[in-house]
Amino acid sequence: MKTLLLFLLAFTSLAFRPALVLYRVDTAASRLTWTGHAEVGTWAPSGTVQLRQGQLEYGANTVRNGRFELDMRTIAHANADLQNHLRNADFFDVARFPTAVFVLSDVTDHVARGQLTVKGITRPLRFPVRVTRVGNRLRVQGTASVDRTQFGVQFNSSSFFQNLGDEAIGNTFELAFDIVAQAASVGAR
Repeated sequence: MKTLLLFLLAFTSLAFRPALVLYRVDTAASRLTWTGHAEVGTWAPSGTVQLRQGQLEYGANTVRNGRFELDMRTIAHANADLQNHLRNADFFDVARFPTAVFVLSDVTDHVARGQLTVKGITRPLRFPVRVTRVGNRLRVQGTASVDRTQFGVQFNSSSFFQNLGDEAIGNTFELAFDIVAQAASVGAR
């Protein structure tokens, strides 16, 4: 009888998981900033890219099950030539791959884990995040370091080309984000 009671208690606790709240990203209030780096010197161009749409679930003080689409056609830099170069086939080929997608599986101990897809190539990605909830809004902030060469972006990478000198571009760029999301619905899982 004691075993049956313990089984029922364990089963009941698993059946009643906390309600998850769906949050939709406010793309106008959210900001994504990228920064690249030269391999030699201190040149570090930066610019922005816009979120096309996104959503995530929040419950029991944790974030999970998110999906964020970046509109790669909006990748911007103050220098028009560099901006156009980033959009062409040497870099992100936005005509063929207009969106990049990050699918978040979970956030544990302030580390986000998920899958990033750029140029049709999907790779795991993890990075530190800060999640703040105020009323019916969430704010998710952090910086992800992305190795562009894992996504077929090899232009002026010394890992693939020799004798680049000061034309060599670092393989890793940072994507700093400040995402604001609004509660959309409540549902049990």
